[in-house]
Amino acid sequence: MFPSDLKAEHFRDYPPLARKLVTANLVALRRLPLSFLPSLLREAIEYDFKFPAERKALEKEIANVNALSPEQFKEWFGGFEQIRLSQKLEHFDWINLPGQFVEQLSAHLWTTHQLDAFRNAATDYGNRLHAVAPPEPPAIRRLGITVVGQGANASELPLFRKLRPHGAYFTHVNPENGLQQLLGAATARAKAHPASYGHWYIDGGQEAPCEGALTRVSYQALEPARTALSGRLQKDIEKPGMGPETLRTLLAQLRPADLGLDDTEPVLTRFQLKLLTEGSGTQIFSTTFAQWAAREALRRAQPLTLFVRFAPRQRQRPMNELLYGNPASRELDPRGSLVDADMGAYYNWLNQQRLSGAAEASFLVWYEGHGEALMIGPSVPRGTVSNDATDFKALLSWIA
Repeated sequence: MFPSDLKAEHFRDYPPLARKLVTANLVALRRLPLSFLPSLLREAIEYDFKFPAERKALEKEIANVNALSPEQFKEWFGGFEQIRLSQKLEHFDWINLPGQFVEQLSAHLWTTHQLDAFRNAATDYGNRLHAVAPPEPPAIRRLGITVVGQGANASELPLFRKLRPHGAYFTHVNPENGLQQLLGAATARAKAHPASYGHWYIDGGQEAPCEGALTRVSYQALEPARTALSGRLQKDIEKPGMGPETLRTLLAQLRPADLGLDDTEPVLTRFQLKLLTEGSGTQIFSTTFAQWAAREALRRAQPLTLFVRFAPRQRQRPMNELLYGNPASRELDPRGSLVDADMGAYYNWLNQQRLSGAAEASFLVWYEGHGEALMIGPSVPRGTVSNDATDFKALLSWIA
């Protein structure tokens, strides 16, 4: 089957909003080459479970296809039309299984030596799309807050080394009620500037008490789902002939109910499901969970406020023990977790800088329970150190 043969009934198994989106744009979809269309459908089929920023970007992309003249269409998609596909791919159910099609397409491109041609076409398309439909500027300046070192004693290594050239390092911040003050600042922003999935609190352990204005995701709250996933993995791995590719396919087919997740908020629930089934190590290490959750929230939801708190992870052991060992016997590693979180804070800042409005965005990282903090912002002098006594009220007045 080819895109030119598409009909509305072909999408009857799509979720309601996704079905409405694609059937309203069938004329545009029929124009697209088969080497490209499944990649677009892979995003469209998840439309019901996407964040507002993702939905808007997808709508803009489809609207752009609709607006292209025949001459422009050839410029945009000529490279994709030159890609030769096998009969197996042409007869694949790429409408209902676009993700699996894209995986098989990657293997086909590799074996037929067309990977470079496809990459060039995709890069050219991405550059053109960014030029005509750039990301919208944020409603307010973005603020990222990362808290590291929960439960760790004084660090033997200098913290925030990768971030220091970009901001001001403070050595004598009053740590009293620091967590509550920072969470309070994030909550205040959420109340003052309400936006769907615009303000987040991600915790690598047990959530600290806070008001409900923030979208919240935590490692501890997902413990039942993580346990259920580990049990399924153990059973699947023991099956004869089970390999990594098959296992990955099985994970991609899981639904929230399979892990006991409450699906009353489908968009957030699917986000949590993907954290556990697509993230490497998010089921095992709390620091990995926090860093990956922050990365995905920034990439997908593009929040105005992101508060991330790292918590101690379990100490590294043989993989079978990490996956299937007795939870009561797990030993925490606060010192190693601090090293992880220090790097995680740097990644959080880097990922925030990839979003629109990066030049005006602010970032603060604090060593929990201690006096060390670092702040980055348009009005913060770079590469500076302050040994003067200060508090979070003063720091937040610069950037919040």
